[in-house]
Amino acid sequence: MTQEEKKYFLASIIEILIAVGVAFAGSQQSVKVGALPLFGILVAWAFLLNWLVFIPSYLKQTEKFFDLTGSITYITTMLLAFFLNPEARDARSLLMMGVVMIWALRLGSFLFSRIQRDGKDGRFDEIKPSFVRFFHVWTLQGLWVTFTVIAASMTLTSVTHKPLGVWGLVGGLVWLFGFVIEVVADNQKSAFRKDPANKGKFINTGLWSRSRHPNYFGEITLWLGVMLIAVPVLQGWQWLALISPIFVTLLLTRVSGVPMLEARADEKWGGQADYEDYKKNTPVLIPKL
Repeated sequence: MTQEEKKYFLASIIEILIAVGVAFAGSQQSVKVGALPLFGILVAWAFLLNWLVFIPSYLKQTEKFFDLTGSITYITTMLLAFFLNPEARDARSLLMMGVVMIWALRLGSFLFSRIQRDGKDGRFDEIKPSFVRFFHVWTLQGLWVTFTVIAASMTLTSVTHKPLGVWGLVGGLVWLFGFVIEVVADNQKSAFRKDPANKGKFINTGLWSRSRHPNYFGEITLWLGVMLIAVPVLQGWQWLALISPIFVTLLLTRVSGVPMLEARADEKWGGQADYEDYKKNTPVLIPKL
């Protein structure tokens, strides 16, 4: 094992330990399935499913099912929570399950069709050959799901139930706003790429003229909405749910999203006058009015 692989192995262990801590904290106000807290079961499932798909993916040296597995993890986590908790039939639980599943179905199908079209995801070129590094990204995806869906998971597993109220309405509207932004931005970029006239060019039209990463802005916003829906039923350690939009923001703006794409863009178009002007006058994330 190389020094770099040791680093990723340690990162995987730390991520698993963080998940164990989250599972313990979130289980304090969770309903139980037999002797086990349902919230803890959901956290374990998020990792188990990703590890199961990792095995054939590593053997076949393919990343084609990575994003799809992430979406399936979200969907099955919500379904497990719904069917294992007979009390999760109130308006808040149904709304929460609905918004997460709609988002996951849309994004999963979009990303899967994209990689089927492109044939590969360049992010994985250097990662796939290494068992440790490839395992790490699947483990990180388990943690990603755990943190992003934590508010929804806590809502569907909580022993506390309250009327939907203003928080539910506001949260639902915030989610809808973010979802629309993400869908429109993704569709605009797909249409741009399909046009042969745009080959080798960068997109700077539509929402992309207002933000260099409008899809990520929509993603962060919709998870903020999910968190707001959950607020009235949070108690004690369940307030950890507030970390969901913070985690999504940090991951997209500091780790795997914006930094990686900005570096690729600089490598492709850095030095071009039109690109440098676009970069100078267009915000990285929050769209300008």
